[in-house]
Amino acid sequence: MRQFWIFARKEWKEQLRGFKIIWVPLVFIFFGALEPLTYHFMPQILDSVGNLPEGAEFQLPDMTGTDVIMSLTGQYQMIGTLVLVLAFMATMSGERKSGTGTLLYVRPISYASYFSSKWFTAAILGIVSVWLGYGMSMTYIVQLYDVYPGAGELIKFLLSYGVWVLFVITLAVAASAVLPTGGAAGAALGVLFIGQIVDGMIGEYWTWTPWRLPEYSLLYLNAGPESGEFWGALAVTVLLIVLLAVIGTAMAGRNSSRAKV
Repeated sequence: MRQFWIFARKEWKEQLRGFKIIWVPLVFIFFGALEPLTYHFMPQILDSVGNLPEGAEFQLPDMTGTDVIMSLTGQYQMIGTLVLVLAFMATMSGERKSGTGTLLYVRPISYASYFSSKWFTAAILGIVSVWLGYGMSMTYIVQLYDVYPGAGELIKFLLSYGVWVLFVITLAVAASAVLPTGGAAGAALGVLFIGQIVDGMIGEYWTWTPWRLPEYSLLYLNAGPESGEFWGALAVTVLLIVLLAVIGTAMAGRNSSRAKV
């Protein structure tokens, strides 16, 4: 346990030194603020730059705060996922490539502590960044929109969606333990992309899957998800997170010999 906290402190210093602890939250906060403002002021924006014929009107559907949260989640599913993978794709492979990992690997270290410390710090940074983005969005939603989710519904959504974010981060960190930096990013994004395609094709028969978890989480903002499907998807996601962590730990030890000297 002592090694875990030593490695965790080292990781926080690395994230601070590389400004990752600043730019990752800022990306999510930016999109969190942009989404409600864009929808609220879209009529004025179209009037100013839309070049519509005189007398023409463009009617936008009335948006609620819940609609904005759903739209923002769609942005996070695309841009947010890409940001998380790119942020953590070199978590372990970067140390092997630069040679800094050699200073650790020559010592008797616990690779479970080594991997879990990197996973822990990445998970904290990623999940908190996403939550800050939603928090910024809600700051504008409660001021600009008449209807918005209650605190209870929002907390349930954030907690369940956080499990999906944790899955994405675990996949990126585990891929970094297995592959070089570029390969880790490609593998993680490839798995996520292929999973989305498969979900779109056979999603009706494939309800217990991590790729369904964001959709089920959003249902908390309305009537709530079907308990069986939600808990099934949640259980499968947690099991995959554990499996990826085990694979990442094993490969971290096996690939330690590949560190650049």
